[in-house]
Amino acid sequence: MLTEEFDVLRVDRVEEAQNLLKNHLFNEAFETLEQSLKDRWQNSGSAEAETRENCWLALQMLYQVRQHIESIVTTGKLDEMDAQFGPLM
Repeated sequence: MLTEEFDVLRVDRVEEAQNLLKNHLFNEAFETLEQSLKDRWQNSGSAEAETRENCWLALQMLYQVRQHIESIVTTGKLDEMDAQFGPLM
């Protein structure tokens, strides 16, 4: 029983992650924020090292959020293949 509930929750989680990655507003927000940070980074003056570092850190965090969501989808697909065909090892 618990295994079935876990499987349903896992599938729901994967579907939610896939929907996020396909969502126009979600992707627009990422692209807008990414471009804004890159612009601020490029337009910073030579004495604004802290500004550039903060932009770089913010970009890394932004990328990590997307990677986390993508990893949920990838892990879900691997789990699905494992359930369908059995473990590879």
